[in-house]
Amino acid sequence: MPQYQFDWIDAFTTTPFGGNGCVVVHEAEDISTEQRLALVQETSLSECAYIVPSEVADFGARYYLATREIPMAGHPTIATVASLLHRGLVPLRNGHATFTLEVGAGILPIELTGTTITMTQAAPTIGAPEDPAEIAAIYGLQQSDILGIPRIVSTGTPFCCTVLKSREALEGAKLNVSLLEAWRGRQGPQGGLMEPFLTVLEGAGTGDIYSRLLLAPPMPAEDPFTGAANGCMAAYLWHEGLIENPKYKADQGHGIGRPGQAEIEILGPREAITGVRVGGQGVVLMSGALTL
Repeated sequence: MPQYQFDWIDAFTTTPFGGNGCVVVHEAEDISTEQRLALVQETSLSECAYIVPSEVADFGARYYLATREIPMAGHPTIATVASLLHRGLVPLRNGHATFTLEVGAGILPIELTGTTITMTQAAPTIGAPEDPAEIAAIYGLQQSDILGIPRIVSTGTPFCCTVLKSREALEGAKLNVSLLEAWRGRQGPQGGLMEPFLTVLEGAGTGDIYSRLLLAPPMPAEDPFTGAANGCMAAYLWHEGLIENPKYKADQGHGIGRPGQAEIEILGPREAITGVRVGGQGVVLMSGALTL
């Protein structure tokens, strides 16, 4: 039976068992889609990453949920780069490197500075306003708990960015899956639309904002840290005028005992954002061989 080398990386953290875990499998081009999905289910992680050849970038990677491929994801990107670095596959010069990573959504520029891995997510698409009462109801909240108007934003994977007025509302949110699916069903062709991403404009640790992503089965109930959603939220906050500084730190996962943090930088003016830089660190928790 063929074997594939893998690393289990905790992303957006500097300590084991923090941030969001991701299994990164190397030389995975021969692994079938069914096996890729099965590995996600086996690990009970939200996503796994598979390194594949690329004809247009320095490296290629594909990311999978338990049910489908996802075109772009933040914590698997941090994990993939951390795994490449761990295995000596990225040449460093004075602790620095720049290269490209091809994912399902396109090419991500990657920068390594010391132990910090930074991806530049694509210029966002920002959708029409969503009904705040409907989004609030999905989480057992009131419309008055929402600040501003939610919008679906994508830097590669779409999330409905929703800002709440209080930590109390954020921490009390409970996902109603039937209402979520009804809302999704009315969205039309929103390829890969994820659950709404909930944020408050205060940190849970040393950050400036704090977010949660509650997930529907068969996913884990809550994602510890979501780099793609944080990129979308950054674009939304800047576009909507809800933050004054295009650079800040984002917290997530603190309420479930897996605290993580990202360094965020929005590129370009509010009316014409050109990209979002999302940076974090990764910890190699374990390495081994996957036998399929």
